[in-house]
Amino acid sequence: MGNISFANLEEKIKLLKKQRKAVILVHNYQLPEVQDVADFRGDSLELSRIAAKTDAKVIVFCGVHFMAETASILCPDKQVIMPDIHSGCPMAGMITAPQLKKLKKDHPEAIAVGYVNTSAEVKAELDVCCTSTNAVSVVNAIIRDYENGGKRFGKKKEIIFVPDKYLADYVSRRTGKKLIAWNGFCPTHVKILPDDVKREKRFHPKAKVMVHPECLPSVVDMADAVLSTSQMVKFAKENDAREFIVGTEVGLIYRLKQDNPGKEFYPLSERAVCPNMKRATQEKILWALEELKTEVRVPEGIRRKAKKAIDVMLSII
Repeated sequence: MGNISFANLEEKIKLLKKQRKAVILVHNYQLPEVQDVADFRGDSLELSRIAAKTDAKVIVFCGVHFMAETASILCPDKQVIMPDIHSGCPMAGMITAPQLKKLKKDHPEAIAVGYVNTSAEVKAELDVCCTSTNAVSVVNAIIRDYENGGKRFGKKKEIIFVPDKYLADYVSRRTGKKLIAWNGFCPTHVKILPDDVKREKRFHPKAKVMVHPECLPSVVDMADAVLSTSQMVKFAKENDAREFIVGTEVGLIYRLKQDNPGKEFYPLSERAVCPNMKRATQEKILWALEELKTEVRVPEGIRRKAKKAIDVMLSII
């Protein structure tokens, strides 16, 4: 498709967005053409918090399904639609609510902490939610509460952490707390290997290496900075380095280059592509606005319980 067609699509989206009183939220991993029509770009929770504050009636969420669910949890009065309802997150699918219930039953003395990369049903079974940005802070807050008498979380000395075992490992090493980790992982981030770090550092010896905490521990150990995508955006802007090696889904590099035209960014691995993050297109966004489909709405009973876990997190950070 030529630039003229894209320009026409963007104009149609802009016009229809105004008519629908809609806002387009786009995750950092989305295709460049999708990022180009975003009202806001960011990570999953960052975008949902923006959604909660907007006066828009319709939220077009360009991300994966759990992100749209989180927006629905925080914004029950708004219509949340996805351009491609089949954009799922494999990691979020690695644990179900019944599995978490059994894990809690097996560990009755444990606080249940869950990554935002989970379904609404799983969030409804959590004591507290977390993101890659604040997971360390959330676990530290639970540890401090236990040491101070457990006024907030009770005298529970163990911590369950679901579903990402690699984020759990990173948090455990940062906090000194052994966690009961679920055996989940991100299929995209595990494609980034130590050999990739060695190769890119050889090619770009002056570059700072920043990686996501969903990466393998052996990759995390080789990084200059371990950061969520929103933290990577901030780090790249504020750091004096002119070159950065980026260890996360390759879609973030488009934004990093746009935000920092005088700096260079190199993917740690070209294999780090999330196919579900590439399903949305400008055509699908236009169709979603035309038909107001496909809506993502969390049932009220689940929504209320899931929101409690998110609210606890927001009160900590």
